[in-house]
Amino acid sequence: MSLVLGLETSCDETAAAVVRDGRHVLSNVIASQVALHRRYGGVVPELASRRHLEAFLPVVDQALREADVAPRGLDAVAVTTGPGLVGALVVGLAGASSLALAWGTRLMAVNHLEAHAYAVFLEPGPDRGGPDGRGLRPPEPPMVVLIVSGGHTSLAELSGHVRFRPLGETRDDAAGEAFDKVARHLGLGYPGGPVIDRLADAGDPGAVALPRAYLQPGSLDFSFSGLKTAVIYHVRQAEAAGRTVNLPDLAASFQAAVVDVLVEKSFRALEVTGHHRLAVVGGVAANRGLRRALEARAEREGVELLVPPPELCTDNAAMVAGLGHFLLAAGWAGTEPVRVNPSLGLGGRERRRGRRGR
Repeated sequence: MSLVLGLETSCDETAAAVVRDGRHVLSNVIASQVALHRRYGGVVPELASRRHLEAFLPVVDQALREADVAPRGLDAVAVTTGPGLVGALVVGLAGASSLALAWGTRLMAVNHLEAHAYAVFLEPGPDRGGPDGRGLRPPEPPMVVLIVSGGHTSLAELSGHVRFRPLGETRDDAAGEAFDKVARHLGLGYPGGPVIDRLADAGDPGAVALPRAYLQPGSLDFSFSGLKTAVIYHVRQAEAAGRTVNLPDLAASFQAAVVDVLVEKSFRALEVTGHHRLAVVGGVAANRGLRRALEARAEREGVELLVPPPELCTDNAAMVAGLGHFLLAAGWAGTEPVRVNPSLGLGGRERRRGRRGR
């Protein structure tokens, strides 16, 4: 049995969680900064770092209390060290290092992108024992993982626990980033994803012709910058002609364009790898339109679809602690120095673009 405290400060959530055996979430505490950054239309790095300083210890204390765990009973403290905002990551690592030293326990560096994948192995809420509440065994690799959030859109093969092979990534805007930028241009506020998702329910996804960037044949990379620009041009042309923009129709058309690309690339990755299990994680995985499209395609093609509950899609520390357990189980020795790396990618590689760590 392992008990791991996970700590997450890569962007604008200060989070702490205790997870047992990489599966059972004993506590999952998140101090969100959305209200702070909403007035600026996006995350302000310096403000995020300062708020992490204020919230870090209270969040850790609450996570330990809710889990009814003493610090000396922990097997490790796992902390996100990248990718993300450098100042935010430094706050988290400094706090985690101090706690691990004071408690005499191990300090583990965790990759934020890979941690998202481990949300599908978690059982939120009360301990239900071995099999989950549906009488099924917990999922296991191999699988294809789609990580889709505000700062990341990546595909990877998880061939075995903690064995990631990158398959594709964004060449420009991430999917969630495109949602935020389009919402900001339409005056819908921040964060943009949930607002567009709600508007899309009342709109016609075929009302506005928008591009789908599939790139060259066989590519598993993503590009959403052109789609974002197409939406902006559509609005400008309507305004110049004196036409009123139908926001639900535009939201539905934009969301459908994003969803089509995400679904097509994910199932292309399944075909390439020969796997029949797909995990979809990250903040955009909470999007209802995406979930419906994935469920329909998975049912048609006989694919096992794994999507975490919404509270485990956005940044959280339970996923960090969950991955920490499997790193321990894989024989992690903890001999390397722990440093932040804002540009960290899947499998320890450097990411192509320096984006915020959401």
